[in-house]
Amino acid sequence: MSSGITSDRLPLAVTMGETAGIGGELTLMAWQALHASGPLFVAIDNAKRLSALAGRLGLAVPIVVVADASEAAAVFPDALPVLDRPLGTASVPGTLDGRNAAAAIGAIADAVALTMAGKTGAVVTNPIHKATLKGEGFAHPGHTEYLAELAGDGSIPVMMLAGPELRVVPVTVHVPLRAVPEALTTERIVTVGRITAAALRRDFGIEAPRLVVAGLNPHAGEGGMLGAEDDAVIAPAVAILRAEGIDAVGPLSADTMFHAAARSRYDAALCMYHDQALIPIKTIGFDEAVNVTLGLPFVRTSPDHGTALDIAGTGKASPASLIASLKLAAAMADRRMEHG
Repeated sequence: MSSGITSDRLPLAVTMGETAGIGGELTLMAWQALHASGPLFVAIDNAKRLSALAGRLGLAVPIVVVADASEAAAVFPDALPVLDRPLGTASVPGTLDGRNAAAAIGAIADAVALTMAGKTGAVVTNPIHKATLKGEGFAHPGHTEYLAELAGDGSIPVMMLAGPELRVVPVTVHVPLRAVPEALTTERIVTVGRITAAALRRDFGIEAPRLVVAGLNPHAGEGGMLGAEDDAVIAPAVAILRAEGIDAVGPLSADTMFHAAARSRYDAALCMYHDQALIPIKTIGFDEAVNVTLGLPFVRTSPDHGTALDIAGTGKASPASLIASLKLAAAMADRRMEHG
């Protein structure tokens, strides 16, 4: 199936994200870049907000409200199709307002419901402002955990950051650095490795995925001299993965895992904590990296950046990561459709 607009492709569901952030303008810019070729998407957003943003930024983006996602294909070449959702109050770029938190949360829930019902092909989420949502009663650390709850099937969500030159998977994510050793278990590493290998096969079309597993301590513990976790926790996990037929290598010293020659030897790197994974990929491909949630019964991608409140409404934000997220979501959804 091609990456352009086709009659048999379901639209991707794009959420509004934080209404004070850059998500709305990125959606508008993405439509400008993709409306002639696709991938096809429908915005779950407030139509009046998007129209105001387009006018403010001088973006020639017609907005058409649709009643159903199935109408998006007919509209998309000429206008941005929007499943209109009300806001709690008018949004102001750069100015947070908790009264719009419910709308941002509801857009995520709607996108998941549409995708699980087979009306949209994947969920693509614009960035949310976690502190604002938490202040309004949102009980989850972020998108990932909320998506797992919405899936409702006991899914274990795993974060992957994927770019043209590198894919990384943090085994522990939003955990204080001092808490990482306690949170890191052999079982957790094995679970993340299994889910990653399965996703590389199903969603990325890699028949025999190759994983490298980073050590926790400098030089992967140096035989225990620089920490016991690498030998006691990580190495047994790698052995289990290998025994299950997964091509996994490690633990390796993280400081030599990310140069070009090293990257050519694996398909994804399992990293032990947040910054060990995100620093290299954001350095190598900041504008092209995509946040992918593995292990869910639906495809979900997101730009690998935040709400950028400081530049919201100025037109300075780049839509590159959202465009990359849309293209990757479409490719993943196609593979799932083709292979069942």
